Amino acid sequence: MGATLLIMAAGMGSRYGGNKQVDGLGPNGEILMEYSIYDAIRAGFDKVVFVIKPGMKETLASICGDRIAKKVKVDYAFQDFSSVPSFYHIPEERTKPFGTVHALLCAREFVHEPFVVINADDYYGVDAFKTIYAELSKL
Repeated sequence: MGATLLIMAAGMGSRYGGNKQVDGLGPNGEILMEYSIYDAIRAGFDKVVFVIKPGMKETLASICGDRIAKKVKVDYAFQDFSSVPSFYHIPEERTKPFGTVHALLCAREFVHEPFVVINADDYYGVDAFKTIYAELSKL
């Protein structure tokens, strides 16, 4: 079975004071989402889709995306306002992405198999991914 790990990494990090998605914390500069990606791959996931803000692809690819692409398929979806339906008026002062549903809309062209959505700045543990993969395998 093919399964996708969809990672929401377009947050602005305004409370954090920087781009927390790409700040290294591991012994070799690993970023937090790399631990979830590693666990998901061990559980059976074979594709990763990063939902990111425009302008972040090169940074994320150089930090971890290119390395991950040697093991699984990797795609990048941009969370911007181009995916918002034309009938909806975006407030002029709005600069932040909308949220989970908006992130999923932005990634819809890359996901055609069972998938799970995670936040880039949370750690879930290998057992969570094993359980999720087992449940997705039943679909």
